[in-house]
Amino acid sequence: MDGSGRGRPRSESARTAVLHAVDDLLVEVGYAALTMKGIAERAGVGRQTVYRWWSNKAEVLYEASVLDAQQALAVPRSGDARKDVETYLDALVAFLAHSHAGAAYRALIGEAQHDPDVALLLASRDILGESAAATVETARTASNTALSAEQATALLIGPPFFRILTGHDASGIDTKALADQFMQVLRSP
Repeated sequence: MDGSGRGRPRSESARTAVLHAVDDLLVEVGYAALTMKGIAERAGVGRQTVYRWWSNKAEVLYEASVLDAQQALAVPRSGDARKDVETYLDALVAFLAHSHAGAAYRALIGEAQHDPDVALLLASRDILGESAAATVETARTASNTALSAEQATALLIGPPFFRILTGHDASGIDTKALADQFMQVLRSP
């Protein structure tokens, strides 16, 4: 039985197949053409299996993006706050600009501009802020800044996020310079 006490047990392998299929399919067909039926077919499961876990394509895509972001943005700590900032920025740019999961996240951000349900879904959890939290806290501590964690996170994520979401080539993002600027701002009185 599933958690509601009805139906067949949920298959974790089917759930995983769906999560692996959704962002690849998005890259191939685009958000508008993405359907629950298409997701189910790509994953090799029945449509009812997909609906057992998610109500719509945005929920599937969001969960896949969250899981992929957690992996892609979990950068190792070196003990050097400045180096950790640059490493995080490199991972952020790679995730947003070059991964299927990043494409899925960008598609959801676009959809959220005119779909209030998708906007609520994205607002339910700040996956980029969560991923940056340890790096930001290390940098805040090292610099003894008065900036809040939220302010520092916005300063760290904002520049590459804006550049990528506005369609600019990610190869123009100099993460070394951004890391230097970020640390300099944190150290400013």
